[in-house]
Amino acid sequence: MIPSNAPVVLVTGSSRGIGRGIALSLAQHGCSVAITYVGNKKAAEETAEDCRKAAAASDAVFDIFKVDIGSRNDREKLVASVLERYGRIDALINNAGIAPRVRNDITEATEESFEELMRTNLQGPYFLTQTVAAWWMTGSQVSRLPSGFKVIFVTSISSEMVSVNRGEYCISKAGLSMGASLWAARLANEGIQVYEIRPGIISTDMTEKVRDKYDALIAEGLIPQMRWGEPSDNGKAAAALIRGDMPYSSGTVIYTDGGMHIPRL
Repeated sequence: MIPSNAPVVLVTGSSRGIGRGIALSLAQHGCSVAITYVGNKKAAEETAEDCRKAAAASDAVFDIFKVDIGSRNDREKLVASVLERYGRIDALINNAGIAPRVRNDITEATEESFEELMRTNLQGPYFLTQTVAAWWMTGSQVSRLPSGFKVIFVTSISSEMVSVNRGEYCISKAGLSMGASLWAARLANEGIQVYEIRPGIISTDMTEKVRDKYDALIAEGLIPQMRWGEPSDNGKAAAALIRGDMPYSSGTVIYTDGGMHIPRL
C-alpha cells in the first residue's frame, strides 16, 4: 500500500481522450488517480507520467491498470487491485466507452455491435458502480474528499440527440444517463453524490475520423460557442465536482458541449 494522503480517484478509460483530460485535471488538484486502459499500455503510461509532472508538488500517486470494463471478472479484479495498491477509493469516474467499429444505419446495424456497446458503455459502468458503492457502504472508510464519496458518469450528448448511423451508441449513452439518475437517487441518503457529465463534440481519437464533418457543422452554427470541445473542458468540470464545489446537487447533469444542447429555432 502506498504512503500517500491524497484522495484516490478511479478513472476508467483514462489512457487517452476525455479520460486523460480528467486525470490531468485531478492530478493538478492533488488527487491520486488509478488510470485504466484496455490495449494501449504506452498511452496509459504517458498519461501517468503527465499526471506525475502535473502533481509534482503533492504526494499523489499514479498507477495504471489493464481492464476490459465489460468483463465482470476484470471489474472485480480492478477494484481489488486498486484497493490493494492505494488502500482506498474516494471517487469513481465512469468514463470508459467505445464507438461502433462500423457506423451503420440502424436498418443495417448488427446485434454483435449492439451487444458489444451495451456491455462496455452501459453494463460495465453500471455494475462497476455497484461494486465500488458496496465497498463504501460497509462504513469502514471515511472519504478524504470535502463532501464525501462521489461517482461521475461521463455520458454523451448522444444521450438525447439522435445519430441514426450509430444507434447502438446513442442507446448505450441514454441508458447510462438513466443509470446516473438511478445511482444518484439510491446513494444520496448514504452521503454519496452522483453526477453526470454530458460532453458534446470533443476533440479525441474517437472523433478524429469525422473531423471534417463536424468542422463544417460547427462552422454552420451547430455549437453556439463555435468551437470543438477539448478533453480539458471535461477535466475542469470533473475536478470541480470532485473538489466538492456542488455538494447539494447530486443527480445534476453538467453539459460540456458549448451550448449544443440548447433548443433553438
